[in-house]
Amino acid sequence: MKENVYFIEASDNERDDILCERLKGLIEAEDLLGFIADKDITAVKTHFGESPELGYARPLYLKMLGEVLKGKGGLPFLTETSTLYKGNRDNAIKHIAHAHTQGFDVATTGMPIIMADGLFGDEEYDVSIDGKMYKSVHIAALFAKCNALVVVSHFTGHLAAGFGATLKNLGMGCASRKGKMEQHSTAKPKIVKKKCTGCGVCAKWCPEAAITLVEDRAVITAGKCIGCGECLAMCRFDAVKYNWGATYEDLQKKVVEHALGVCSLYQGKSLFINIVTRISKDCDCMGHTYKKITPDVGILVSRDPVAVDAAALDLVEKRAGLVLSQLAYDIPYRVQLDYAKELNFGNQNYKLITV
Repeated sequence: MKENVYFIEASDNERDDILCERLKGLIEAEDLLGFIADKDITAVKTHFGESPELGYARPLYLKMLGEVLKGKGGLPFLTETSTLYKGNRDNAIKHIAHAHTQGFDVATTGMPIIMADGLFGDEEYDVSIDGKMYKSVHIAALFAKCNALVVVSHFTGHLAAGFGATLKNLGMGCASRKGKMEQHSTAKPKIVKKKCTGCGVCAKWCPEAAITLVEDRAVITAGKCIGCGECLAMCRFDAVKYNWGATYEDLQKKVVEHALGVCSLYQGKSLFINIVTRISKDCDCMGHTYKKITPDVGILVSRDPVAVDAAALDLVEKRAGLVLSQLAYDIPYRVQLDYAKELNFGNQNYKLITV
């Protein structure tokens, strides 16, 4: 049986306020939030973006969702988790302050921000799953205490997962710090000495102090490295390399198993929204200059996280006339969808309902 995925098609560079109004109309017409009961504490998980120029879901979408949820009697709040790498979002204080500068304050969205993993990302809840890699996964503690979940994701390319959307927002974005480290632990970088300039930027941003400068060249201590990829993101000289062929499958499978754990907490009480505009090669965590890799596609909505990602991926490739490995990173990227099928998690067979 195919899962319904609702599609709001966008023209390229269509205004967010127009798309948001159409999304509101869809949610109300199809009663997509009909599972919200009176006083349901509802986590609205999103990503606040690294800078104003990037392609994260804009605050007006969250404001609209908050109003609809409150209209159903729900008690919604915005939530996120801390990052492994150093930056604007590596603890709750910095993360919330950053979110406010991005426009996600109570005055704008009508919802408070409550970090799901506590002050330092270490407040967690173990969720038992029937996985092939894990029998339990470490999820940010707050998700276990909520009654409903709405996930608002922005579709992008990704240097390890191929693409990031709902599954990655669930699996990586809802994990505790320990859960994130477990997912990243497979991939380990190496320094290409002839390209390294000894600038020290990678050492500055390494969250585990695993990088030092020896004779004006970066050296990675393997035992300390957690494989988070921050050095790769920050190096301007292409001096950091990963053996993706040995690691991408494990990372994607770990993301899926963590996503499975999160979704198991909300049987019939979740909704997933993919914003497929401002599509970039890299995820919204990167501080790189934003550049679109394909014209805007639109917005997809489903109660199935796998179906909504499968539809988004297919529509991006259709709009671009190229496969994702030609648009972003040349790595296999459907592993996460195929592995979800192996776990009987979600359904990548979907019925596209164009609004």
